[in-house]
Amino acid sequence: MSGQQRERVLSAALFERERELSVVERAVYGLCGREIQKESTENEEALEAGEVRESGEPGGAEGLKEGGLLLVSGEAGLGKTALLTHVRHVAGERDDCTVLFGRGSKSAERVPFTVVRQLLQPELAAMTQEARRELLGDWHDIAGPALGITPPVGPLADPQGVRDGLDWVITQLALNRKPLVVIVDDAHWADPESLTWLTSFAVRLREMPLLVVLAYRPLELPDHTPGFKDLVAGRVARPVELRALTPEAVAGLVRDALGPGADDPFCREVWAVTGGNPYEAVELIAKARDRDMDPVEESAALLRDLGAAARGPGLVARLEQLGSAVTRFAYAAAVLGTEIELRLAANLAGMGPAEAEQRADQLREARILVGAETLEFVHPLIATAVYRAIPTGTRTAMHGQAAWLSADAGKGVAVSARHLLEVHPDADAEVVGQLRAAAREHLAVGAPDAARRCLERALLEPPPEEERAMLLYELGCAALLTSPRTTINHLRAALDLPDLSEDLRIDATFRLAQAYAHNNQLNEAAKVVADQARRAPAGSGKLRLQVAYFMWKGIQVEEEDTIGRSQRVAELARDLQGRDNAERTLLVLRAFDGLLRSENSLEVAEFIDRVLEDGKLPDGLGWTNPEWGFEIPSQIGIVCSYIDRLDEAGELFDQAVRAFEIAGWSGAHLAFAHDFRGLVFRRRGDLAEAERALRKGLGLAHRLGPGLPIQWDGTCLLIDTLLARGKVDEAQEVAEANSFLPPYSPAIALPDAACLAGRLLLARGKTKEAIAELEAAGRRLEERGRSNTLWAPWALDLAVAIKDEEPERARSLVGQALQHAMRFGTDTAIGEALRMAAKLDAPRERPARLSKAVAHLRMSPCRYELAAALVDHGVALRECGDKAEAVERLREGLELSERCGADGLVRTARAGLVELGAEEEADPAD
Repeated sequence: MSGQQRERVLSAALFERERELSVVERAVYGLCGREIQKESTENEEALEAGEVRESGEPGGAEGLKEGGLLLVSGEAGLGKTALLTHVRHVAGERDDCTVLFGRGSKSAERVPFTVVRQLLQPELAAMTQEARRELLGDWHDIAGPALGITPPVGPLADPQGVRDGLDWVITQLALNRKPLVVIVDDAHWADPESLTWLTSFAVRLREMPLLVVLAYRPLELPDHTPGFKDLVAGRVARPVELRALTPEAVAGLVRDALGPGADDPFCREVWAVTGGNPYEAVELIAKARDRDMDPVEESAALLRDLGAAARGPGLVARLEQLGSAVTRFAYAAAVLGTEIELRLAANLAGMGPAEAEQRADQLREARILVGAETLEFVHPLIATAVYRAIPTGTRTAMHGQAAWLSADAGKGVAVSARHLLEVHPDADAEVVGQLRAAAREHLAVGAPDAARRCLERALLEPPPEEERAMLLYELGCAALLTSPRTTINHLRAALDLPDLSEDLRIDATFRLAQAYAHNNQLNEAAKVVADQARRAPAGSGKLRLQVAYFMWKGIQVEEEDTIGRSQRVAELARDLQGRDNAERTLLVLRAFDGLLRSENSLEVAEFIDRVLEDGKLPDGLGWTNPEWGFEIPSQIGIVCSYIDRLDEAGELFDQAVRAFEIAGWSGAHLAFAHDFRGLVFRRRGDLAEAERALRKGLGLAHRLGPGLPIQWDGTCLLIDTLLARGKVDEAQEVAEANSFLPPYSPAIALPDAACLAGRLLLARGKTKEAIAELEAAGRRLEERGRSNTLWAPWALDLAVAIKDEEPERARSLVGQALQHAMRFGTDTAIGEALRMAAKLDAPRERPARLSKAVAHLRMSPCRYELAAALVDHGVALRECGDKAEAVERLREGLELSERCGADGLVRTARAGLVELGAEEEADPAD
């Protein structure tokens, strides 16, 4: 097919597409900030007739005034490519925007980031290396490997980090250069990595100078990216739906090509045979012209057979009529897929360059292929028909040959692996090696699912028996970030085999336990490390597993034999000085356990001091260290947060954010880091900043999917912060949105989830339900010796709830809580316990206890608790008639509450001042 022929096909496919043309033109012109240009009378008439959606309606041109998302939906042959080609033409002829184009393909669907590279590599290739580095900034080493512009810097890239890096690149291109028009044809065939990124980015376009146009077949949406199905089914953007041509439009095509003498019965039969499909109509008309068919009713009967030759078996029969050599070359092109290099196709077809050029000419003439040095099929329908026509055995063998030819041509292991995935298993160690190499590359660029496919196929080959355990280990590690359940299955299988080295066996066990924990199976996590620890020889590996056992047991809410486990940890840690990381991790667990048990905070701090080196994490216990995981430094920061060493905790969690961002770990790890930063802000009393950090952390967690274990800490801390701010309704909304309901997380949350649920119920006035929740929490915590009144304040809240109905029991609960707080010994714990205990005192006794609470909290770094005590003290003094001191306390409490962002306390303090007649001293604006 010549260039002119191809232009005619594209032009024909835009017949009867005035409405759709208007929509895409208005989108492009709106992006570039110019008045809408009417390029044809038909477009103008369509606009005047109101056929284009009006402003504000999803998918309408007005909604795309400054960019946005435009979806084009239609089955094969209805003209999606022609419409997108028109968009490329309209945008490309302008000086004030840049066009990025990519196309999904069935053949390259298993090669990660294929579409991403099609979109961005041409733009990046035109830059100098320095310009690329400046554009990508800190994301260069994270997103660069996925873009194919730099080699990987590590063995494992976080997929979410890579997607965030791609977001940065395209955002910078759009904001700092010309507005972008990003076009992806056949998005339903895009590789999962590219489509996942496009989907996540498309819903966050908002007001960027960026237009994204995605075309897809609605009945072929991929299962591998459910988010894309949600995108096209939702109301982010209503698709432009292409439909079959009317009989009148097909008649216009016929008469344009065959002359005005084509009669109505003939034209009607062309429409009937093709169903109004533009591609099939154009092909049928071209064949009629090639045969010099007279376009009259007497010829109409021949059209049905002629149309069958344009698709499916008829197309294959027509191809075979061109000869075996032409067919063989077409088969080679179909196996190679897209962007077919003539030389590579020739080698695969077993012919020399001259003959290959001749066969390519024949296929061009037959309207099957187009292009010169780089070939492609005229339409995906043709490519699919040719590929399916290849006999199964021949197709498999050709994929095997294509794999080695691609490798020899320097295409890389990812392209070779795409072909090897189609080859029948044959116990070929070289195939296993190639697939493992491809898996390593996929992991390094942030495509763990692609790595998993390669390793699963390698396992079927099968590998040599001595390599099987190692392969299972690699497969388990490949799925760790995306599928804990898959990791569990493969690592258990690896551990059942005898061929793992002792070091790998220890590491596989540790990772298996992590996968269990991330899958909410904490009992299984503890059991698997305990079982392997019993079998392991004495040494650092055995101690690593023992520490992991204590860690996964110690964070269980419903742990059995908590007291026994605590005693064993205490005995092991008593004389440890932190000489190596195994000792240090055990000391961290001892400190964390002491925190939960409300042991003396000075002793708890001493354990932490044995771990830190000049206040910093020691080598090998950093945030991104794979040997011990991020759980150990997290526990250090949590302990520091509750023993009033907030500056150290803040520095640790700031380091976590920086470390995870540098490593490109933008998923669960970064979500946790922001949650823990929120914890520090909450403890300091900077409630507005705490809310911001926690909403950010929870937002990051939600990107990974609904209902994941990592969302519990963020949810609990955010609810606690909102309650401190006096935003009870918002706290309830967060609870409902995040399924904050029993059964709560099996892992310990901050603060304790059941205690927090009781506090939320009290704030909502549901006292009876709160009492039941708090009593159940108290029983569970008392059985396990966990009595920290800051982390789990059940006794204090319950005492306040029952003080009128059961005053003696309430006083007993308060006395018990005060004992635990005194034993813990921080000014925050003592001051807050005294403040809550004062709620049970007689009015005349209350100021004295609150005065003590204020005194302790003045020495605490926790400003919110001090503000609450000051306001409570002022109210108590007012009730006792001590107006002057009450005003002083309420003024101070008001000022501090405002700095904390504690709106509820602000309201209480102002009301107290107004009642005391000191309203002129308070801020009158409420």
